[in-house]
Amino acid sequence: MSYDERTFNELADKHRREIHVHCYRMVGSFHEGEELVQDTLLRAWSARDSFDPMDGAKGFRAWLYRIATNACLDFLRSRPGRTAASYRSFAEVPWLEPFPDRLLDEVADADTPESTMVRRETIALTYLALIQRLPPRQRAILILRDVLDWSAAETAALLKTSVAATNSGLQRARATMQSGDGPDAAAPAQEPTDAERSLLAAFIDAHERADAAASIALMCEDIRVTMPPRPVCYEGRATLAPLLAQAFGGMGEWRLVPVWANRQPAAVSYLRRPGDTEFRAMKLDVLRIEGGLVKEITTFDTRLIEAFGLPTILASAKELS
Repeated sequence: MSYDERTFNELADKHRREIHVHCYRMVGSFHEGEELVQDTLLRAWSARDSFDPMDGAKGFRAWLYRIATNACLDFLRSRPGRTAASYRSFAEVPWLEPFPDRLLDEVADADTPESTMVRRETIALTYLALIQRLPPRQRAILILRDVLDWSAAETAALLKTSVAATNSGLQRARATMQSGDGPDAAAPAQEPTDAERSLLAAFIDAHERADAAASIALMCEDIRVTMPPRPVCYEGRATLAPLLAQAFGGMGEWRLVPVWANRQPAAVSYLRRPGDTEFRAMKLDVLRIEGGLVKEITTFDTRLIEAFGLPTILASAKELS
């Protein structure tokens, strides 16, 4: 006995976003995570006769996770360059993409144990970058055990290995995550604070006024700016100051919209160049805040703007309000 297509689709749709988050964490890319969700559902439909409806909704979810994890492992095996021994900064993770909080909230609001998987400590960009350092199987073990709270036996069954090997892989993965050999320490676990919201507002205000000095004043002395997929990394106020002065010097009029990505404050920047009548999306900045100042800015291009619920072109500034 197996599900008919309508019943199968109804069940699968309930878990589509959390499977997307799972695939995203495995591969570090929002777009590739979406593609892996489609691969997962196609594999699941093809193998539907292997699932026993008597296992119920909980069994169906676990079955989808098994298929999704194997789809991600196949994907990573086909791209050996997607794992490295260490990372100095996000500049060395060119496939890294942000995940809009508005979509993470679809998982957080779900009445499932997996809603815990979108807490900041396991979805922040730094955590994503650190996860990408792990070999694929260790990555899967860590996520299944520490994020999804699967048992060693369940994890071993999925990966077709022994419990002892699973526990050993988990130990090695945790050691790598805690080694400090990579981007700065993972983001704090608490929810966004009023202080972070205020700092984001100040960041936006300084940018819109094209005030380079005010922008620099909001940053830590050892501020770091990266721009995946570009292999660039700017470090320190002294390095960033002339770049900001150049960016604000005659490029046009800026308007920024506050958003949240990976449970971190962020802003989408629109620029109206001299002679233009429209504000055009230029970039997305994700901020990491430490000690009341901006410690790190990760700047992404505009490919994901619509996933944040925003347009790529604005006819007027009024559309930003």
